[in-house]
Amino acid sequence: MEPERARDLLARERARIEQALHLHTGEPLESDANVEPGDEDDEDLYQDELDEGRAEELRQELAAVERAERRLRDGTYGISIVSGEPIPDARLEARPTAEMTVEEQQRAGQ
Repeated sequence: MEPERARDLLARERARIEQALHLHTGEPLESDANVEPGDEDDEDLYQDELDEGRAEELRQELAAVERAERRLRDGTYGISIVSGEPIPDARLEARPTAEMTVEEQQRAGQ
């Protein structure tokens, strides 16, 4: 894959993740002022936990973008970190942060 195309894909992926992360890291809906501990039927607590879980996933995705950007700078983008084999461009188009071929990722159980 051409480096300019990879930079574009990674920039878009970074923007998508950062925007989503901003949405999931706002002020918690539940606070001590809003409810008593153990209140039943509290949807705010559920939503806070859901948002925190999603925010953690997004932070992991952002870390993957940073690793991919580092590989691009180092000239190893598009090369499997496991085998050193090229990762097909079609895979990188679909998942710009891919670190392994599809087969290697399946074997790794990810």
